[in-house]
Amino acid sequence: MNVANLQLEGLMMAVESINNLLVHKGLLSVDDIDIALRKSEANFTGDERTYEDMPPANRDAICFPIRLLQIANNSLPFSEFAKMVGQTKEPYNDQR
Repeated sequence: MNVANLQLEGLMMAVESINNLLVHKGLLSVDDIDIALRKSEANFTGDERTYEDMPPANRDAICFPIRLLQIANNSLPFSEFAKMVGQTKEPYNDQR
């Protein structure tokens, strides 16, 4: 596995832990985090200039961490998150 992938996996696990802590401390709700992540993905996918020439695999790579963190609220192992993210992605407008 590419070292960068391992670094990103570690980063996602750290962000997921911070999100859980924010929820458990009552600073944010699971819904607050979900809304923030959905807005983040919408900002990227809604800006056609940013990704119109980008292949779908690259778009998926950019959205993967956002989607992973949305699913991470279920306290599953990273491999299960990754599998769920792949199963829940929808086609982009130019793939329909």
